Amino acid sequence: MSVQRIMGTETEYGVHEAHAARYNPVELSFAVIDAAARDDARRRIRWDYRREDPVNDARGTRLERAAAHPDLLTDEPQTTVINIIAPNGGRMYVDHAHPEYSAPETTDPFMATAYDYAGDLLMQEAAQQASQQTGKTIALMRTNVDGKGASWGTHENYMMDRAVPFHAVASLCATHFVTRQIYAGSGRVGLGERSEQAGYQLSQRADYIHMIEALQTTFDRPIINTRDEPHAPADQRRLHVIVGDANRMPVPQTLKLGTTSMLLWVLETAYANPDAGIVEQLQDFVLADPVQAMHEVSHDLTLRSVLALTNGERQSAWNIQVRLYSLVYEVAAMVYGADSLGEPLWPDKPTRSLVAMWKQALLDCGAIMHADDDARLSMSDEASRVEWLLKWQMLERLRRRIDTTGTLGQSAWADARIQALDLRWSVLDPYTSLVHALDQRGLIEHVCSAQEVHDAARYAPPTTRAWTRAAFINQYAEDVVAASWTQLTVRDPKSCALHTVDMTNPRSFAQGESEPVFKSETSALAIVERLNYLQSAER
Repeated sequence: MSVQRIMGTETEYGVHEAHAARYNPVELSFAVIDAAARDDARRRIRWDYRREDPVNDARGTRLERAAAHPDLLTDEPQTTVINIIAPNGGRMYVDHAHPEYSAPETTDPFMATAYDYAGDLLMQEAAQQASQQTGKTIALMRTNVDGKGASWGTHENYMMDRAVPFHAVASLCATHFVTRQIYAGSGRVGLGERSEQAGYQLSQRADYIHMIEALQTTFDRPIINTRDEPHAPADQRRLHVIVGDANRMPVPQTLKLGTTSMLLWVLETAYANPDAGIVEQLQDFVLADPVQAMHEVSHDLTLRSVLALTNGERQSAWNIQVRLYSLVYEVAAMVYGADSLGEPLWPDKPTRSLVAMWKQALLDCGAIMHADDDARLSMSDEASRVEWLLKWQMLERLRRRIDTTGTLGQSAWADARIQALDLRWSVLDPYTSLVHALDQRGLIEHVCSAQEVHDAARYAPPTTRAWTRAAFINQYAEDVVAASWTQLTVRDPKSCALHTVDMTNPRSFAQGESEPVFKSETSALAIVERLNYLQSAER
């Protein structure tokens, strides 16, 4: 295996009505998703909740539905919730008070990044259309906080081998999620959930994390979400990650996905080879207090604070990340062998590229650690890849202009002008987006081209079942009754009987498998019947 695995993202967007003193975010969210439907045929396709199971816990238990907080019961269909299957096979819908985009299933972090940012294009297009339809200026923001106590999610999903004990996944990933903030944080003005203290920190999400493990995602949020809802075959699990930031820059977004995938590969290798000694090494990466460490790392712009481990050691987040990187190298050399220079013989280009990016991120953070604030302001190369640093540079220059006497210090971060500039960082509209302006000046490094992102908004990934989902929706929307990640149901126009194709395996029904069927058959029903026949023949 390699960095390649089934993965995808979910992004909730902040929404507001520009120039309005009061507005209803739920109403605006409905308007955006309704506009994304484009036509009535897509608008009436319902989301199929039958296989969703939000109270199933990866720790081997189930929460009684009667005891569950209403926010947990995401499998209860509601007539007012609009769900749209995007042209690329993803999902666009209203989640609480936010429009959300769930990217289609992809097979490596670079593809996942392209499809993640394709959601920005789709959502911005829908917001512009909704504005025209409603007469309201609807603006969307890719962010996680409002600075007043509310937070919404940017989630990651990884398919992995269920044979790896969940406690091992939780232990290693908690350490990784805490320490990856040094290169994956998107930066935030304000300390504390309600910005009780003036200041700046690495991560938008960190202050809202209060537990190590838990099932919920909207209150008392955990580092490790234990929801066991795989959308995949029984021998696989889906690791659902809720602690990540809404990155506007592609390098940290790709690193966030790729490094996590590599560490899941280490876990899978360790438990598939119990005599290799890898499992024992993992015990040296357990944090004594991951929740405290999550806050501590985010609040420390020097990147030098040390974290206590259960083995008695105390190390910085940077040191821990270096050790995780070294562990990946060691396991890769064991599995694949190494060249004369000790470089593992990586099995594919995405893995080689991701490992090089991880190394560069560690070098960038090392340089940042050893620079004072004045030097950091001129670190253009590092800032093109480290989002919290580039945002800090923009805001710090403004803070210094505001604090001309040098007497305000941290309190200057509470200035409304700084908060407004921080907000502009997250705005999707290219005419007002600070990120777009910086990108036009060549200050942001990319991992995929604008054309690749544009294509990802229009076409489904060719390597997963998302291709078949999108093909049905784009060609036979009037015949599709319901869709989900694992199923698609069409109606026989003659008998009105319903026929379902089971797409439990996300690697099945890819373009190479399904396209010949779509070319040879002339109706949605015939395609479903043919796909079901081919699937049964394989069994």
